[in-house]
Order: sequence, then C-alpha cells, then structure tokens
Amino acid sequence: MTLLQRVITIGLCAAATMLTRFLPFLVFSSKKPLPKYIGYLGQALPAAIFGMLVVYCLKDVDILGGSHGIPELIGIALTAVLHLWKRNMLISIAGGTVAYMLLVQFVF
Repeated sequence: MTLLQRVITIGLCAAATMLTRFLPFLVFSSKKPLPKYIGYLGQALPAAIFGMLVVYCLKDVDILGGSHGIPELIGIALTAVLHLWKRNMLISIAGGTVAYMLLVQFVF
C-alpha cells in the first residue's frame, strides 16, 4: 500500500468507528422514550454475546488429548470466581486471561 492508501484506509476506519459510536445518539433522541425493542436488545445482547464468545473460545478444545481442557476450565472458573467476588468485568476477564496464558505457557 502506498502512503496515500494507508492514510485513506485509516481515515475511513476512524470515520466508520465514529459513525457507529455517534449514530445511536443521533437516531434516538433523549426527548423521546426509547423503543421497547431497543431496550430489550440492550438487556439481552450482552449476555448473548458473552455466551457466544465462550462457545467460540471452547470450540477447539480437545478433551481427549493434550491437556484435556484443564487450562481452559481453570481460566473459566477463575473468571467466574473473580466476577462473583469483585463484580468488575475488567478484573474478571483480565484475571482469567492471564491465568490461562500462564498455565498454557508454563504448566501445560
């Protein structure tokens, strides 16, 4: 890619990101009540997305070979325990990820 193509690509990515961030505020006014369907999506989608991420992360785990999925199980358990204890998503995800990576690199 030439320098001009890189600048255009970065500009388009930044514009698309800003558009997706600002569009809900432009479409849904604070003066009107939020549609019930959008409110439902706001409540249901986060849990659905996390469920989908768990399935995606565990889809290639081979229980019958290698480490038998033990690092993954420990990482998930630690993430759940940290979240129940601290109620902080960043701490939960970071703690589980760090534990999993340390287990994979140094133990299994």
